Amino acid sequence: MKKNSWIALATAASATALVLAGCSSDPGEESMSEEPESTATTGTETGGEGEQAAVDARACVILPDAVSSPRWENGDRPALEEAITGAGFEADIQNAQGDTSKYATIAEQMLTQGCGVMLLVDHQGAAVAVMENAQAQGIPVIAYDRPIAGADYYVSFDNVKVGELEGQMVVDGLNDAGIDPAEAIVVYIGGDPADGNAAMFYEGANSVMTDAGITPAAEPPGKWDGEYSATAFEQALTDLGGEVDAVWAANDTNAAGVISILDKNGLTVPVSGQDASVAGLQNVLLGKQYGTVYKPFQVEAAAASDLAIALLNGESPEASMTLDDGTPFIAVEPISVGRDGVQQVIDDGNAAYDEICSGDVMAACDEVGLTPAS
Repeated sequence: MKKNSWIALATAASATALVLAGCSSDPGEESMSEEPESTATTGTETGGEGEQAAVDARACVILPDAVSSPRWENGDRPALEEAITGAGFEADIQNAQGDTSKYATIAEQMLTQGCGVMLLVDHQGAAVAVMENAQAQGIPVIAYDRPIAGADYYVSFDNVKVGELEGQMVVDGLNDAGIDPAEAIVVYIGGDPADGNAAMFYEGANSVMTDAGITPAAEPPGKWDGEYSATAFEQALTDLGGEVDAVWAANDTNAAGVISILDKNGLTVPVSGQDASVAGLQNVLLGKQYGTVYKPFQVEAAAASDLAIALLNGESPEASMTLDDGTPFIAVEPISVGRDGVQQVIDDGNAAYDEICSGDVMAACDEVGLTPAS
């Protein structure tokens, strides 16, 4: 895939996932059982009817933090802002910095100023009250990346599919190692149960692994935290007498924690992950992580922006899928990446060759034939 080829992916994803229908309310037929300055651009008039028009033309976006993933500030913020303001609307984008109280304060300020649509990335349930307040004022709410029960729409990658791809990594890794999955010692290191996506990742991964005959040998409580995951996995490994054949890790950060303990014990086993982070891609190249699920944020941001713009234009979009609770779901397809898929991430501009190919990873980069984005 050539550089910036995600633009074509984004266009295709938006076209297939979202049907703009002026008066439809049918959610679709398919189902699936410290605060930075806000960014705003406006060309609308103020005062009287003009002031109301400005409110109606304003998209209010709350991001969760800047720690769990660099994507929120480095990727989603500029992508959403560019698309929304490029369509002639205001974009007020703020970050809760991992603080539920700050999340509520930001939302209150936004709603006081007025919003035509709210796009919320939930953080530990903080978005629920914000959503209810916005909907009570007639403001549609888009749950972005993380589900919020009762939202008007949900835009995310197909998270069950993400889990399925992760589960397949574990199964394939065991088969490559000549180990019968049904006899394998597999540890599950999941995500934070407060994150609605974590349950979907688990659902997808567990379905694939169960079909292959895998039963988890250990399954400590999950959390999106590398250090916590390292500690939890180390205890599980101790309880298992130092024996393990594979690890389902829900994302690259958790996988890195697991790998640190495997390295400490001189072990190399198949480990899954997602996010195609620099560290994750390095572990894939080094053979310490079987693969990672690549989710180019540009595609997700494009789908969410298209939806927000449609709502700001007074349209009532239909989604091609629904969640189990009936929420219209605009799903974007994830991509499984092994060693031979790292070049695509570089070419898309979502990881830099110089960041990945440094130190002891350089030899692996040369072996695969990686090059800087052209």
